[in-house]
Amino acid sequence: MKTKHLLPLFLLILASCAEDYSPKPLGYFRIDLKDNEYKLEDNKCAYQFLTNKQANLVEGKGDCWYNIHYPNHDATIYLTYKKLNNNLETIIEESHKLAYDHSVKSDGIIETVYKNEENNVYGVLYDIHGNSASNLQFFVTDSTEHFLRGSLYFNTVPNADSLQPIKEYIKDDLQVLIESLKWS
Repeated sequence: MKTKHLLPLFLLILASCAEDYSPKPLGYFRIDLKDNEYKLEDNKCAYQFLTNKQANLVEGKGDCWYNIHYPNHDATIYLTYKKLNNNLETIIEESHKLAYDHSVKSDGIIETVYKNEENNVYGVLYDIHGNSASNLQFFVTDSTEHFLRGSLYFNTVPNADSLQPIKEYIKDDLQVLIESLKWS
């Protein structure tokens, strides 16, 4: 009676070994990134800049605060504007601290200094590597009157590997924003 049950089991095991099985490698969805095209964002505030045509400029919570939303990537750059009142050092230190608060989850932070004497724009771009909540942050100022800070956030759980192509795409946009910024 036991052999009746063993024979079908043996045949099933033998038949299942006929096919070579190899596990499929892990992968991510393909991300199609469109060519960057830019438009001038002229607003009622003391600054103007170029943004990607794929992004939407939305008013933020404060006066002259804006959000640059990328609907295709569910990402947002939050812009915060401050009028300087002999407090540049304090505001720069605050921005530096906000960027380095992400160092707990990051693999490193690379700072890129920007200097555009023609438009009186000086600043730093923080490229935060790893699985931090914010991947890119920056600030720009004219050193006397205006200060603009920005930070990029994805509306998803941080995964540096899968977000890297989008981060680089938006980083190019941030560089254009910084280089095209003009104070009014």
